[in-house]
Order: sequence, then C-alpha cells, then structure tokens
Amino acid sequence: MTLTPELLLHGYSIGIFPMAEHRNDPDIFWVDPRRRGVMPLNRLHLSRSLRRALRQSLYRPALNEDFAGTVEACADRSETWINDEIRALYAQLHAKGHAHSVELWEEDELIGGVYGVTLGAAFFGESMFSRRPNASKMALAYLVDRLRLGGFVLFDTQFITPHLASLGAVEISRAAYHSMLQEALRLPADFLGPAIPSPQEVIQRNTQTS
Repeated sequence: MTLTPELLLHGYSIGIFPMAEHRNDPDIFWVDPRRRGVMPLNRLHLSRSLRRALRQSLYRPALNEDFAGTVEACADRSETWINDEIRALYAQLHAKGHAHSVELWEEDELIGGVYGVTLGAAFFGESMFSRRPNASKMALAYLVDRLRLGGFVLFDTQFITPHLASLGAVEISRAAYHSMLQEALRLPADFLGPAIPSPQEVIQRNTQTS
C-alpha cells in the first residue's frame, strides 16, 4: 500500500503511527504500542539545571524556520526509523499545515529541535535532536508551552525514554490513550497562534503548575 499524507493522518486519528526498521529500509510498518507515552501538559518538569540553561541560553527559539532540516537532523544518527519515504511524507504534511518543528538556533546554525504532527487538539511528537547540551530539552520546553497556550490537550510521545521521563512523560494503557485521543480530536487548537515566549515566561508558566 502506498502511503499518502491523507492515509498518514488517518493512521494518527486511529492511534497508530509509521516507522521503518532503519534509514535504508524501504518498508514502513504501523505501530500501536500496548503502553503509550504521553507528556501531561500541566506537569512538565523543569529541573534546576534545565531552568538555569534556559535562563542563560543565548540560543534563539524558532518555529518552522527549517522543518526539513529538523527532520534530517533527527534522522542523522546511527539508528533511526526515519527513511526517505517518511521524510518525504512529513514534508508533505508540513506543506499542508499538519506538521511543525520547534527549533533552537545559535546564530545561523540549527542546534536542536523537535517535530511532530497536529490533528485537532492532539500533537504527535515524532523525534528530537540536540547538537548542544540541553538543546532538545529546551526545545521540548518551548513546545509544551506552545501546546498549552494553543489549547492542545494531548501530547503523544509514542514511547517513554529516560530523557522524556526526566521531563515528566508517563506511560498509559492503550485503552486510556485511545480515549484521550478521541477527546482531543473533537477539540480545536491553534499551534501557530501563540507568540514565541521568552525563557522566563516558559519557566514561570511551567514552574507554577509543575
């Protein structure tokens, strides 16, 4: 079956997502984990060291300035599930307004970021990367802040890693995830509307509820 952006969005709407075994594998398969990772949007954990990194950072946060570069950077590792077809599909979703990247820049160098797919009030996080200490964590903090302000109710991280768990991500059952997903799909949200905040605003909003 040939994957299209429309089929990809349908997959997300029923709780599955695509992966390849590795960069050079032409085959793509659907995944529906028994245990699903989610990031509660009101429970982002900003450690003392991460708050310090945000305050002291000279990196510039940005939105969708280099979506393709963010996806490519996420795939630039020895083990990746992002093959050429997946990159092309997400580029099409981005062109249609359903895929976005939150990025960190050091002057003209992309040094960290995260990208994912939006549908209703759900954000499906796909991958993140870091070329400086804490860069992906800072990008994730900016992303969570944007999702909260934009009215999102579900941040799907797919799986749990120690990196995500340290920021507050949790595992829930497949049934619980599907229930949350159906609720999120019925609600409106705005990913592009909120202004890019200052680091102090991100810290303040997430410290008050974490």
